[in-house]
Amino acid sequence: MLQLTADQCRHLRSLAHHLNPVVMIGSSGLTDAVMREIAVNLDAHELIKVRVLGDDREARVQFMEKICADLGACPVQHLGKLLLIFRPSNTDKPKILLPKPKKVAK
Repeated sequence: MLQLTADQCRHLRSLAHHLNPVVMIGSSGLTDAVMREIAVNLDAHELIKVRVLGDDREARVQFMEKICADLGACPVQHLGKLLLIFRPSNTDKPKILLPKPKKVAK
């Protein structure tokens, strides 16, 4: 799984500010249909918001972990009932260019 730096997460959060949630996880949880829909939207957009209905914070954390593990995506942010998820395109022309990680002085 790709690891994002703090600068990359900040950049993705700024890009996602105006986005609306494209997938909603309802009372049935992470069904196969929901996972397919998330995968399709990640392929199309690379960066998506997912709204989780329900008040169980622990369930939302588990949803984020399962989505990222199963789909090879990166968690960017979990804010309230919104999950922000990024998966870079596997094509030659990515839609989102991430800032390069800064070199650490030794």
